[in-house]
Amino acid sequence: MSTDRQLARHHSDAAPAAIGPYSQAVSANGWLFTSGQVGLDPTTGELVAGGFDAQARQVFANLGAVLSAAGCGFGDVVKATVYLADMADFPTLNGIYAAAFGDHKPARSTFAVAGLPKGARVEIDLVARLPG
Repeated sequence: MSTDRQLARHHSDAAPAAIGPYSQAVSANGWLFTSGQVGLDPTTGELVAGGFDAQARQVFANLGAVLSAAGCGFGDVVKATVYLADMADFPTLNGIYAAAFGDHKPARSTFAVAGLPKGARVEIDLVARLPG
């Protein structure tokens, strides 16, 4: 974690390294903003095999690692933004999403998009309140 004008960057080796000029997450004034995560395996940098279900589960594993690196978890999330390559995957997403968040229900927006990095089928970014 490095500090620059009240901003802190957060990184976890348990999530894929950024594939561009950005941070996995940045915190400012008690809030954490994650970059979008796709279903990349952190060790290979490639999309996980197994289609949408496997990619979505990997997205949540990656996000969980980034949240943890910043000292928080899914219960601290206040907003999620979901990008889907195909809205037909929406029902599957809802089941995986519900399992990740449990009884916690942050605000959420979901969009269909024309394409995602590396041909991914889902990308999610989060805003969380840092504890303390």
